[in-house]
Amino acid sequence: MDRRSDELMTVPQILAELGGVSRRTFYRWRELGQGPAAFKLPNGELRVWRSDFTTWLRQLEAAA
Repeated sequence: MDRRSDELMTVPQILAELGGVSRRTFYRWRELGQGPAAFKLPNGELRVWRSDFTTWLRQLEAAA
């Protein structure tokens, strides 16, 4: 996907799309290397490209 047409998601947006997963759980997944690919902005906030989030969800679905 072309990044110019992709969307950057915030942690609260991701948590809402996951149906109420806690922030703590999300960060634990990241620590364990099980969360979606993310990067830190200079202000310390995390962002995830929507395309990476979707790919991560599809991988979870395929593994189930």
